[in-house]
Amino acid sequence: MKVEIWSDYACPFCYIGKRRFEKALEQFPHKNEVELVFRSFELDPSSPKEIKSSMQEILSTKYGMSLEEAKAGNDRLAEQAMEEGLVYRFDTLIPTNTFDAHRLTHYAGEQGKMAEMSERLFKAYFTDSLHIGNEDTLVFLAQGIGLSGEEVGTILSSDAFANEVRHDERLAGEIGIRGVPYFVLDGKYAISGAQPLETFQKALQQVWEKRTSQQD
Repeated sequence: MKVEIWSDYACPFCYIGKRRFEKALEQFPHKNEVELVFRSFELDPSSPKEIKSSMQEILSTKYGMSLEEAKAGNDRLAEQAMEEGLVYRFDTLIPTNTFDAHRLTHYAGEQGKMAEMSERLFKAYFTDSLHIGNEDTLVFLAQGIGLSGEEVGTILSSDAFANEVRHDERLAGEIGIRGVPYFVLDGKYAISGAQPLETFQKALQQVWEKRTSQQD
């Protein structure tokens, strides 16, 4: 059974949703027969790589709220993340464009390390306050999961895997995905948002039962 997950590394709900789904999958009796595919989605494709504003300032400008309100919202998100064992450091987070991070994820997928790369990028962004729009940072992160730094550097300095990212984004548009995280189970059943653990558990079981009954 294939599970496709559309997400963006700059999306705080995506990391939370990813972790909740992984917890549900870990308890799923047929977890070894589930293939995970991480698909690309950019919340803001026009975002520059270098952004001088803080996350609080960006949110304040975008939604017309005060810096205090933006910080309070981020604090609430950080509390949600903590419940899943994740540490969010919004005060030191470095906003950036995520396109190259998505390209790197597709390359890692070719090397059988898509899940590891995705996890490392989320942690780098939300927990470690690393600049994931920076080529040197991406090379460092890739090397950390056993990928060739030289190969990654060559890929990032070219347009390799750009088509794969755009394909995922076009597919998202065709399906009607407007926000992430977005989960598609077995190509037919969708879950939108960082739903509770129980929702993912129930969906995995129901989709598996339908799949097996159709094969009988």
